[in-house]
Formats: sequence, C-alpha cells, structure tokens
Amino acid sequence: MIQWYPGHMAKTKKIIAENLKHIDIALHIIDARIPKSSYNPLLERILGSKPQIIVFNKADLADSSANKKWIMYYNDKGINIVETNAKNRQGIDDIFKTARDLMRNRREKLMRVGYVNVPIRLMILGIPNVGKSTLINAMVGSTKAKVGNKPGITKGKQWIRIGDEFEYMDTPGILWPKFEDEMTGYMLALVGSINDDLLDFEELSLKFIERIVQRYPEVLLEKYKLDRLSDDNYTNLVNIGKKRGCLIKGGEVDTLKAAKIVIDDFRSGRLGNITLELPEDIGHE
Repeated sequence: MIQWYPGHMAKTKKIIAENLKHIDIALHIIDARIPKSSYNPLLERILGSKPQIIVFNKADLADSSANKKWIMYYNDKGINIVETNAKNRQGIDDIFKTARDLMRNRREKLMRVGYVNVPIRLMILGIPNVGKSTLINAMVGSTKAKVGNKPGITKGKQWIRIGDEFEYMDTPGILWPKFEDEMTGYMLALVGSINDDLLDFEELSLKFIERIVQRYPEVLLEKYKLDRLSDDNYTNLVNIGKKRGCLIKGGEVDTLKAAKIVIDDFRSGRLGNITLELPEDIGHE
C-alpha cells in the first residue's frame, strides 16, 4: 500500500495546531478530481469546531456533472463549499464573500466596542500539490507564494495580507500517517500529491485505467485511437503503448513509458474533464 508521511508533515501538523487560536477560518483546499481522497481527515480532527470553507479547486479539470454532485453533497451536510479554478481566478470572489458572511456577526460585535477594520484571518490548508500557492496568488494578485508542481514545495509559515480586510497563513501540504484504504493512496499518487520517486508507475497506471474503463471508457478509445478495450487492463496499457510508439528493441512495448504518458495525460488535463471519485463511493472502497 502506498504511504507517504515525511517528517516535515509532522512539523506542519504542530504548526497548524499551535496557530489555530490566531485564525478565524480554515480554507481546506481539495482536488475536484478526487474529492474523497483529497479531503484530509487529519485536518478535520485538528480543526475541530473552527469555521471551515471547503475550496473545491481545479474544478476546471474535473467533470462538471460530478462537481455538481459533490457541491450538493457538502451543501446537504451544511458545509460551506466554494468551487474554484485558481489559475483563472474563478471562484476567488466567492471565497471572500463566504468568509465575510461567516464572520459578519463577529465583526459587528467588534465594531460595537470600537474595533474597526479588524482583518479576517484565514489559514490555507490541504494536501500537497492541491494548488494552495496558486490559490493564494489569485487572491493576492501577485506571485508572492512560490508555485510548483512538486509536492512539498511550499516551505514554512507565511503570512500574506490583503489590504485591511484579510490576512492569510499559508502552510505546507500535509497528508496523514496512515491511509484508510489502498485506493486513497493510488488516488493521491495520480494527482501528484505523493512523491513520484516512491511510485510504481505501471501499477498506478493500471489502477487508473481500471477506473477510466469503468467510468469514462470513451476517453481511452478516443484519446489513444484504440479499436476496443480489453477486459485485461495490462493489455489496454500495451495497446496504448503501441499507439503512442513506446517501442523498444525487438518491437516490444515499453510499458513503463506508456504508463508515464497515461498518468501525465491525466494530470495535465489532456484526457479531458475527469472525476475519479463520486459521493456514492464514500464507504464503498
């Protein structure tokens, strides 16, 4: 089973717990392509009753019909959720509005006793490579936070202020010590939230192909110009490799190269809008 919880994540957990008393709202960023697996249960336990906004990021890479199901799922639970595409600033104003609404009563009380323009303090939280830095940059309108596509690139504690209204504390991406099931590890690996150096790409691609055959079979047929899909996913990987010219000496297929192509095509969005998890999957994997 895939597991990844390096030492710096334990330190991040401590930083989050120590600074909770200084913030008003937690922005819990999740990946719209894997909403179940990217929701960190460790953060839920740490946050307790602290007000929280679920930021449904990378919605532009996910299936819009699935996005609607997830938003309805969280709305039914009374949880604040905002759908975003941080790269294009879509949904950013909704984050501000939701935060203001949550803090309206508190700010009115402060104003009555003479405290005006007290900033709303937020903590940015989420798994690695979920788009936290891009989200912050969209909010701030600058490139203050270092952005990359490798898990763990946001280092240490940063405070970012926007005018007199908001202050943000950024935190490095954090996972949890033990994933509850095997599929969670695969899902996190697929979106780049686990160090690629730890992965068996062929195995990971087979898990991905299995899920896509179940839910988006036309994607593989159209993208890789396959004549048909096999019941055997290794055969599907080999056929994709043939179509993409992943051949080695003797005419055999380089399945590792084919596997990396498939995973990169998914991560980059070249396979189209795909959501790998639905609300009905909760409790069934």
